[in-house]
Amino acid sequence: MARRLRFNGTGSGEGGCPAVHEDLDSGEVIVHGQPLTDPEDVGRLRHLSEGEVAVVVPRDLLVDWTPKDRTRQVRVVDLDAFGKLFENFEHTAWRLETRRRYASDENSDTYDQFLRGERPLWDLDTSWARSIKAKTAGGASVGRVRIVDTPPTDGQRYLTAHAEKNQALGEDIRNLSRTHAEALQLPSEDFWLFDSRLVALLRFDGDDDLVDVELITEPSEVVRYAMVRDAAWHQAVPFQEFAAELNE
Repeated sequence: MARRLRFNGTGSGEGGCPAVHEDLDSGEVIVHGQPLTDPEDVGRLRHLSEGEVAVVVPRDLLVDWTPKDRTRQVRVVDLDAFGKLFENFEHTAWRLETRRRYASDENSDTYDQFLRGERPLWDLDTSWARSIKAKTAGGASVGRVRIVDTPPTDGQRYLTAHAEKNQALGEDIRNLSRTHAEALQLPSEDFWLFDSRLVALLRFDGDDDLVDVELITEPSEVVRYAMVRDAAWHQAVPFQEFAAELNE
């Protein structure tokens, strides 16, 4: 079975090697770079076993992109504390949505209206709506990229319609097909990135209910999520364009 590898980062500003990947299951780190080929240099290495290859990488690569601890210290907060993040961020809040359904959506009146073929009646006066609208009116940026299957699930079709409400609150909503997301090697994680300094990784149970949130502040991890944001944002299309393609 192929390893589940995650790209952590590269020391090259030109897109080439060297780079660091991490095995998400075993925790092993894979480093690649230019091979050490001079026989005299290779001969000076200790404990180089048959079949092993030595590579040369900059010290900064290991400092910046390899895990700092054997096991990352997980900091989990409840949904009330998670909600406070939307009150406290200053400049940007951005989300990647990757799931095929969200149980909380299906408990709403607007979801039932949508399934009946009606135009949902969006409530723009909830505490969430007022908070986001105040942030965007004050100059903050709120955006999302939503991954959509082919064909889309009912939940994804609902969120495509829900983008109308998001837009009314000042959010920038874009979509990306799952095929395209997989080609970009985007992770399957759902997360918010606040002010490019704090990641809120959303954790769901088997029934697709959001149960709690893991907060990540380790700089190299935050940068990795920012790289995911940049790749997704660059390739995604505005929701209006995506919805028009779905209706063709």
